Amino acid sequence: MATDPTAAGPVTVPAAAYQPLPNPMTVVGPQFCAQYPVDLVIVKKMMTISDGNFAVTDVNGSVIFKVKGTLLSLRDHRVLLDAAGKPIVSLQSKMLSMHRRWQVFRGESSDPKDLLFSTKLSSIIQLKTGLDVFLAANTKEEICDFKLKGSWFDRSCTVYAGNSNTIIAQMHKKHNVQSVVLGKDTFAVTVYPNVDYAFIVALIVILDEINDDKKD
Repeated sequence: MATDPTAAGPVTVPAAAYQPLPNPMTVVGPQFCAQYPVDLVIVKKMMTISDGNFAVTDVNGSVIFKVKGTLLSLRDHRVLLDAAGKPIVSLQSKMLSMHRRWQVFRGESSDPKDLLFSTKLSSIIQLKTGLDVFLAANTKEEICDFKLKGSWFDRSCTVYAGNSNTIIAQMHKKHNVQSVVLGKDTFAVTVYPNVDYAFIVALIVILDEINDDKKD
């Protein structure tokens, strides 16, 4: 059993064995890297149009992150907050981007010097989700630093390190009758050891925004 510092109590590590990365994979901050798998539950309040339509909890139900949206904006904009309401990263889409490109900045900044990473669709026409992720230092973008593959409709997605087969996180649907009754879309994410889970949550938020764009 391992103790999650973000949880109200101890969290049991799943029986499946995870091979920790040799070095922490930090994108947002080292405080978001754990030496054991981190299981997160993401609840999307489907009926709301105001701020706070996302909540991210641990397996005990304790809130770790919240997502705030911006209404009446010329571009899509979201802010990832910690449980106390402190901004962690801001996410915004690039206007007139065929690949639905998003940029993620530290805090509430939109200054290029605070850019952490950007994402774009792997191809313009997709049957399944494919997202390429580039760290800020990777200005040439010849090879992606991370890649996401899967089906958003099935809530079955996997995040890989670069173009390798090294899995760093997986998302899957969390079936819950009560969630359906309450008008909420609930799914789970397992972040592998030594991987920045704030970074993974930011990717999930971008995926949701891209999925919503397809509905328009």
